[in-house]
This record gives sequence, structure tokens and C-alpha cells, in this order.
Amino acid sequence: MQFHLDGFRPGDPDVHAPAADLRDRSGPLPETIDVLIAGCGPAGLCLAAQLSLEPSIRTMIVEPKLTPMEKGQADGINVRSMEMFQAFGFADKVKRESVWINETTFWSPDPANPGHIHRVGRVQDVADGLSEMPHVLINQARVHDLFMDVMKNSPTRLEPDYGLKVVDVVVDPAADDYPVTVTLERTSPEREGQRETIRARYVVGCDGARSSVRQAIGGALHGDAAHQAWGVMDILAVTDFPDYRMKAIIQSAGEGAILVLPREGGYLVRLYVELDQLAEDERVADRGMGVDDIIAKAKRILAPHTLDVKEVVWWSIYEIGHRLTDRFDDVPADQAATRAPRVMLAGDACHTHSPKAGQGMNVSMGDAFNLGWKLRAVLTGRAAPALLHSYTAERRAAAKSLVDFDHRWSRVVGNRPEDDTDAAMPRVQREFIANGDFTAGLTVCYEASALTGAGQHQALATGFPIGMRLHSAPVIRLADAMPMQLGHVIDADARWRLFLFAGAGDTGQPGAPVAQLCDFLETAEASPLRRFTRAGENIDAVIDVRAVFQPGFRDLVYPAMPSLLRPHKGRYGLCDYEKVFCADLKSGDDIFTMRGIDRAAGCVVVVRPDQYVAEILPLDDHAGLAAFFAGFLLPTS
Repeated sequence: MQFHLDGFRPGDPDVHAPAADLRDRSGPLPETIDVLIAGCGPAGLCLAAQLSLEPSIRTMIVEPKLTPMEKGQADGINVRSMEMFQAFGFADKVKRESVWINETTFWSPDPANPGHIHRVGRVQDVADGLSEMPHVLINQARVHDLFMDVMKNSPTRLEPDYGLKVVDVVVDPAADDYPVTVTLERTSPEREGQRETIRARYVVGCDGARSSVRQAIGGALHGDAAHQAWGVMDILAVTDFPDYRMKAIIQSAGEGAILVLPREGGYLVRLYVELDQLAEDERVADRGMGVDDIIAKAKRILAPHTLDVKEVVWWSIYEIGHRLTDRFDDVPADQAATRAPRVMLAGDACHTHSPKAGQGMNVSMGDAFNLGWKLRAVLTGRAAPALLHSYTAERRAAAKSLVDFDHRWSRVVGNRPEDDTDAAMPRVQREFIANGDFTAGLTVCYEASALTGAGQHQALATGFPIGMRLHSAPVIRLADAMPMQLGHVIDADARWRLFLFAGAGDTGQPGAPVAQLCDFLETAEASPLRRFTRAGENIDAVIDVRAVFQPGFRDLVYPAMPSLLRPHKGRYGLCDYEKVFCADLKSGDDIFTMRGIDRAAGCVVVVRPDQYVAEILPLDDHAGLAAFFAGFLLPTS
């Protein structure tokens, strides 16, 4: 972590200096705002946290509830979300507080006594090599807290406005400035029903499956329902079930299924319990079921094991549905060439599914992580508003994959064991193993576009698939011999990264490919650093250049590195010593081998602000690198 760049900073380094023009929260609501976010769920808060870090962007996030969430709802954090948390700076805190899911076990009816269950299989929950991060479970409310800590400590000191809900959104396509009029309604008892309007440049609906923002732009959720009631409860209980502190998938002979999910703190456990089949026209509420029905069903499924529930912390009964909206923004398809989006949707507002695969909160945050840096780029004048079209193009495809997967997975979990003809391994275990990459959040692949290359030079780094998230690997930082993960240098700061992987014999010496590229980036008129970095900004304000060399750190000389890799920044012109890395030869985890990097030629790996690989180019393709960034960034005046 870097601080003190512009002078000594005492105290907590996570607390930024406040922006010059902070909102007076004791006064009336602002008349205009840059971005209004509806909903304080994972998507809304993830987006708000990103925007709060940009001092020039005025953001407002509203929530109908009067207080922050404390319990319930989602709890699973896949490895991809943990990688994202690393960019926000709180992954280590989540690791410490959460429960790690290391093993998943599978239970089916005992052939000798079908009324009893027995363990039939077990697998490592996250396969080796997928990520340096674990799969964890933690209360969704705690995730909210961590995003709100980022907001509270940001330059804008952003806080949610509770007791306000969006009831209408109107877009004036002909207006140049603040074209979105938002009608807000008070929900607090003393002001209930009072309405106010705000004009915004952009509105993002993160307001759930019944989204008012989606309805206002004419969107609708389409899909189907499984007509199956499930109950979920967080409990403190005493049991003799042996896998109570592991993730367990239980299928009984005639009573249904249970998902056992241990929770943080060592004692709390969540149970998802299959209840009753519903008629075509029946809703869950029609049955009048309650927590006692969930407990009774759980006890029957767990037989011969006992379950003595001491406290129910939270519970809910729901019906499985798989639905996807027809539009992620307010622009009709036939107007995309002439209009940029002004209203966008994220999270449950545009896709709903069951919680069986633990993907809801993760995909919702993925939506926001994709959108946040794009809004920052547009609002700060780095990119044209048309960049926002890429949000729908990229995230609707990811959401459709999730809905399709969840449709299949829900039926596998609810499958009756007697329907499984493979005695060697139950179907649910086979499917769990086969879909490990998906549930880890690692199969999202953005198609070729202005932001993502077509893969012409993929062979230069086969372990960094273009369009997929950067798969981190160990390196050694040259200046201080610090062992670390290369991907951990990517912060949620809306900057692009260039990782220069040196070829054989390249130690940064003058005339070698890395030095030649650094010279081009630092001095050439066509350099994207010179074209897109404004006067007075640090050289890495938009594009952060780092290099990784093949020799060990004792075989390289830091002062001999190209000057771009030793930039002097800030008001004092202090040297940034954290741009140069080497392969971790001591541990044997050589990033060049692990990620299939061409040792002879090396390469450039271009990484987007949301940690996805955008392009791979030869080190000497200076023109190609310049052309890539010219495809979406706006040159400085």
C-alpha cells in the first residue's frame, strides 16, 4: 500500500483527504447529481464505493429501508469476488472474519435403510490452481459494511440516504445535461409519502427484482419458475450430523434436499431446505408455511441424525425462479447508434435465480464492478458516453449464462437419488465437479470489442485468456524483495494496467524490448500515456505500467531499469519503487511457466480496470498498443 506521496500522512492510510466540495447532509436534497443509485444491496454499494473514490463525481445512493441491513439474504463469496475485494483493500479482513469452504460432501439415502442418509462422496471445494483466494461465507450485511467503510473514508465521504425510494424515472434524450428526472418518495414514518425530484446525469437501478427503475424504462423480467418452495434459515443448533461445519448437499429418499452451509463465527449454520411442490398457479404465501415447517422438514431429511434448534437468527421461504430482463439500460436497440445509455440496471433488477449455486451476490457485484470504472471514465472526460453501451453487451451475456446454469443446477440439487443410475458417483457430485470453474466465478469471458482484443497474439501468454479475469501468480518485487501476487497491484481506481513480461536476456538494459517500449511510452507523440494523461497528472494516472523479468531479484539492478519503471511522482517528485518485479524462483512458482508466457519473446498484457485481460501484444507492437487505447479513450486537449 502506498501513501505519503504528497507529504507525510499520519493515521489510517485508508482514510483519504476530503474533497473540496462535500455535500451538506443536514440541508435539503441536492437539485442535481452526477449519479443516482437506487438500492443499498451488494450491487448498489459496490458501485457507490467505486464512484466515491473519484473526488469530482457527485454520487447519491438511496434506500427505502430506514437502517442498514443486519442479517439474512446472501452469504456466499466466490473466489472471483474475493479477487475483486482485494482491489478494494478488504480481502484480508474478509478472510479473517469469514468461514472458508474447503470441502463439500454429498449425502444420499442408505441402501440398507432408505429412511436414513449416509455420506456418498466428498470433494475439495475449490480445485487447486484456480485462484490464490478461498471460497468463503460471510453475512451479506458485513459485505455491505465493508463497502460503506470504503465510501465513508473516500474523498467524497459518501453515505447512503435511507428512507428514500425511487418511484419514477424519466429520461429526456434531447437534454445535454442532467437529462434524467428522478422522483423520490420518503418512507420514514414522520415523512411517509412526501415526494421530491432530483435531476441526474445517470441513474443506476440496483433496487431488486421488483425494480422501480426497471419498470420506469419499460424493462421486464422474463423466465420461468420451478414451482418449488424452499426454506432458508440461519440457526444456532446442536446436532450429531458429522459434516455440520462443512458444505454439504443432502438428498433424502422421500423428504427432499438440504444444503448445509457453515457460517462465520464458528457456530452459526445456514440450511436451505426443500419444502413442498407448488401448483402452477400457486404462490408460496398461499401455503402459510413458517419457520416451524422448515425445522420439521430439516429434521426428517437429516434422519437418523438429530437437530435441536436453539435460536433462529433469520429465516425466509421462497419460490425458485430463473428470470432475465430484456434490457440492461434505457436505450432501445434501434437507437443505440444515436443515443448513449442514461439509465442502467444491475443485480436482481436485471437477473434473478435461486441461491443454490451461491452466485446472486457475486454476479450482482460483478455487474457493478464492470460499470463503475466506465462511469468514472465517462464522467471525468476520459471516454465518450458511448462507452456505456459496452455494459449491457458484456453483462447481459454473463447474466444469461448464470440464469441458464442455475436453471440446470436447481434441478440437479432437487433430483431424486433413485433417478441417478451412476452408482460410482451421484449426479449432484459429478455436476458439482464439472461446474467448479463456473461457481468460482471464473468463466465470464467478454467478447471481442473496442475493450477486448480478438486474440491474435494469445499464444504469447496462454495462461492469460483474453476477455477473462487476470489469473494472478506469485512474483518478487525487485526494489525490496517482497514476495507478492502480481494481481494484487490492481486497485479499484479505474486505471488500466500494462504488464510488460520481458523476454529471454532482457534485464531492462537500453535497446532491449522492454526499454524500447518504455521509451516509446514515455516520449513518443503517439504514446497512449502522452495522449491520454493530462498536464500535471502523474505519469500513471490513467495507464499504470509494470514490468516482470525472468531472472531472480538478485540478478537485476534496479537503478538500471528504464526511467518509466522508476517514475518520479507527486508534488515532491518522489520515486515510485513498486513498478518492477521478477519471477519467484525461490518458491518454484515461476509466473512465466505458470501462465504460459513465451520466454523467448515476452509480451505485453493489457488489463482493464476491472481486472479482465483486454489484449496481449508483442513487446515491439508499439503501434498496436497505441491503436488499442485510441479506440475508446479521449485524447487530452
